[in-house]
Amino acid sequence: MIPVRGYDGHKVAVLGLGRSGMPAVAALRAGGAEVVAWDDGEAARARAAAEGIAITDLARADAWAGVKALVVSPGIPHLYPAPHPAVAAAWAAGVAVDNDVGLFFRSFATPAWEEFARIPQVVAITGSNGKSTTTALLAHVLAASGRPVQMGGNIGRGVLDLEPAEDGMVVVLELSSYQTELARALQPDIAVFLNLSRDHLDRHGGLGGYFAAKRRLFTQGGPSRSIIGVDEDEGRFLANVMREEAGSGDPVIEVSVTHKPVGSGWSVSGRKGFLAEWRNGRQQASIDLRGMASLPGAHNHQNACAAYAAARTLGMAPRVIAERLASYPGLPHRARMVATHGGVRFVNDSKATNADSAGRALASFERIRWIAGGRPKGGGIESLRPLFGRVAKAYLIGEAAGEFAATLGDVPHVVSGTLAAAVKAAAAEAQEGETVLLAPACSSFDQFTSFEERGDAFEAAVRALVAGG
Repeated sequence: MIPVRGYDGHKVAVLGLGRSGMPAVAALRAGGAEVVAWDDGEAARARAAAEGIAITDLARADAWAGVKALVVSPGIPHLYPAPHPAVAAAWAAGVAVDNDVGLFFRSFATPAWEEFARIPQVVAITGSNGKSTTTALLAHVLAASGRPVQMGGNIGRGVLDLEPAEDGMVVVLELSSYQTELARALQPDIAVFLNLSRDHLDRHGGLGGYFAAKRRLFTQGGPSRSIIGVDEDEGRFLANVMREEAGSGDPVIEVSVTHKPVGSGWSVSGRKGFLAEWRNGRQQASIDLRGMASLPGAHNHQNACAAYAAARTLGMAPRVIAERLASYPGLPHRARMVATHGGVRFVNDSKATNADSAGRALASFERIRWIAGGRPKGGGIESLRPLFGRVAKAYLIGEAAGEFAATLGDVPHVVSGTLAAAVKAAAAEAQEGETVLLAPACSSFDQFTSFEERGDAFEAAVRALVAGG
């Protein structure tokens, strides 16, 4: 746990008592704060009360006497589509609103660091797609090389649930737009922006608000090195903003999987299966990514390029990074090869919860038995039409099945309804050389509690089918 500094002897309110809220309560208490808390769920309130946490309805105007700050969990809206009543009450009372990420950056560095031979560093990674893989990949590269490392944020442990830093430690954080939007302190040593697609627009009041939330990691934090994907206009804009002057490439490493970045700066490209590092117009290193089974497709090559750039910034040699990339085992529910049976691959990409991420999965394979559907998001799968030629047949599940069927049109498809039925039908009809791919392009909340539960159900169904022959 990282004790929160700056609130010793003060009262602090915490809104939301889940994965980030409960560690925030503990970390605030460890730093000497008095904590009052609220959660809209009765069960969460009961669990917190049983642990001695003072429960107060923070939507009430009289709840704010003596409160110095409100700490809001990422899943709770504080502006769009409408501020939570407790946030509005804090505004009315003149109470500052923050989140656990802001508290982390205020509290992570301590006077004890003066005794360290190597000052700890924080790498913060954001983007619409690939954050988790890039975070886990970089953490793996560092850990496999003997570097002390912790991973957290939007993956693994909450930021305040991490341990205080050791000498030379690197903390690798995945940060979502929900986390970067509200944090009052953002001070990573290295900041990574992967890409931007249309997601979470209701939460941020549109695409501009969504990009602004991610941009804060750079413009608010002032990282020493910015690693920026430049395959969209937003990334090119951000790279330009973070450069100190024209022609100065050192503060920025550009990453692309569509072209070789031009100019005399520092860049890493991933094209035709090869990662290449360029500086001052000269190629410095090359890595063949094509045989790395845990990193299939251009989207994973972008993740590898970003992780490589961060590792290089941290002082690692290209050859060592290449060896560590090759040994990466992959993350659950993200392009995970579950089994190969009868020449058919079964791939779990349950984390593909929007069309853009599903498109990246579809682009990674040639002949696909595609399991898609769930609770639909705005735009559906129309943007994936150029990839429909890869689909041998689609097996549609959940609330989106009818909408997706209409979009697919003449593409072979069937409304399976449930995931279990879809797996059974796809496995029965798949031919050698094809891939049965779960890439839902939807949230899971119509039939499952999370994308993890959905992915686990897919893997269990596949294993049962394989075991049964």
